[in-house]
Amino acid sequence: MLDQTIDLDRTFQALADRSRRSMVERLTLGPASVSELARPLAMSLAAVVQHVQVLEACGVVRTEKVGRTRMCRIEPAAMTAAEQWITDRRRGWETRLDRLGDVLSEEAANSKEHP
Repeated sequence: MLDQTIDLDRTFQALADRSRRSMVERLTLGPASVSELARPLAMSLAAVVQHVQVLEACGVVRTEKVGRTRMCRIEPAAMTAAEQWITDRRRGWETRLDRLGDVLSEEAANSKEHP
């Protein structure tokens, strides 16, 4: 459980950066080279490589060397873990809001019966 929490922390920390989210967004369309990921960003290729390394370290991205090019692809399992965590939180919020709605409906009905 602790390892999963650490992995999730790393994933959210990596995704907290706008440039890395942009790279992940691009990779959802399919694999891309580091140069392709760098093209729309206002930063050096070396900075993009560092961002890719952060994404790779948390497991969101997998890279491989193809000739002289480093290709990147999304790693769905890491994204699935983050998505599951968010979904679990949302379910809890929705349940509590549904209960609150029920309580408020009961109070409104009771106040109409006993003015």
